[in-house]
Amino acid sequence: MRLRIFTEPQQGATYETQLAVAKAAEELGFDAFFRSDHYVKMGDVSGEPGPTDSWVTLGALARETSRIRLGTLVTAATFRYPGPLAISVAQVDQMSGGRVDFGLGTGWFEEEHTAYGIPFPSLGERFERFEEQLQIVTGLWKTPPGETFSFSGKHYTLSDSPALPKPAQAGGPPIIIGGAGARRTPRLAARYADEFNVPFHQVQPTGEAYERVRAACAEAGRDTPPIFSAAQVVCCGRDEAEVRRRADAIGREVPELRENGLAGTPGELVDKIGRFAELGAERIYLQVLDLHDLDHLELLASEVLAKV
Repeated sequence: MRLRIFTEPQQGATYETQLAVAKAAEELGFDAFFRSDHYVKMGDVSGEPGPTDSWVTLGALARETSRIRLGTLVTAATFRYPGPLAISVAQVDQMSGGRVDFGLGTGWFEEEHTAYGIPFPSLGERFERFEEQLQIVTGLWKTPPGETFSFSGKHYTLSDSPALPKPAQAGGPPIIIGGAGARRTPRLAARYADEFNVPFHQVQPTGEAYERVRAACAEAGRDTPPIFSAAQVVCCGRDEAEVRRRADAIGREVPELRENGLAGTPGELVDKIGRFAELGAERIYLQVLDLHDLDHLELLASEVLAKV
């Protein structure tokens, strides 16, 4: 089981804060540093000093880290045109020496779109655009050097693109698709995903989502399903008082976190991670919400990561 650190910088984090977390995650042995791709805070927090762009941030982190993988969970297809997005991600992959994993999704948070003048079409159209973006981004990356790429879809058209730059990873960074939808998400995961992630669901519905993707892969004739992963809010303490202190710091209740996330003592976390592993999960994204509590990362590394 690989453990990855997953952050939500739109809740209030400078680049320097994210850098400190990424460096700590690398030094402590975690597999990856991931961040969300959002432009507006959620819930009762200030969000100050304001949002940071995910790919600008990851490009900088690519030069200030050396081992840890980097990525988004997940980039919103509504935020960027697919051609420039493919360029940005390929460049960060080059800058990192091939350490990018690329999460892409439909986009869902209407408030951030209206706040920054980003069109927010219907759910059906967002899925259409998402699928076309998957086709375009992967098509650009996989076009042989010296050849061009063209695409004609309902929402995007590309003519004789030079399909440059190329990512460091042959064929492009691994694609992560997430969600728990019943039809469209499993179909797209079966076709495009190297990894399928279920965010913030309890163990049983996570397993049901994995089964839907396995079935979609079988229907599509795909022999091996994508890597399965899960994202969970994490709140760990050596004793109940420390668990409660960390829950208070992120504005959550301990019983709710125990039910819907990874909360409790290190032993409790190891046991619950084991339940996800029994379903086929190979990676767990630990959503760390207090980015100033680096002692939390040290505890997770020494008492949880070391045992899974």
